[in-house]
Amino acid sequence: MELLEQVESYLARTRMPPSRFGRLALGDPRLVGDLRSGRRLRPGTQDQLEQYLAHEIERIEGGGKKTAAPHAS
Repeated sequence: MELLEQVESYLARTRMPPSRFGRLALGDPRLVGDLRSGRRLRPGTQDQLEQYLAHEIERIEGGGKKTAAPHAS
């Protein structure tokens, strides 16, 4: 599954607004809109986003808290 598909799936599953997701994941409220418009991420940025998604999916499937984890700087 491509990264944008993973993001879209997460957004649908959590009903989180795209701007909030981008802000929490990478500190960028325009992230999802930009990805939808074809933005390509640098390898390090993509790694950060993939790690954030993996953490959040694990948290959801593990029945953790409902609030998203803040982006680690």
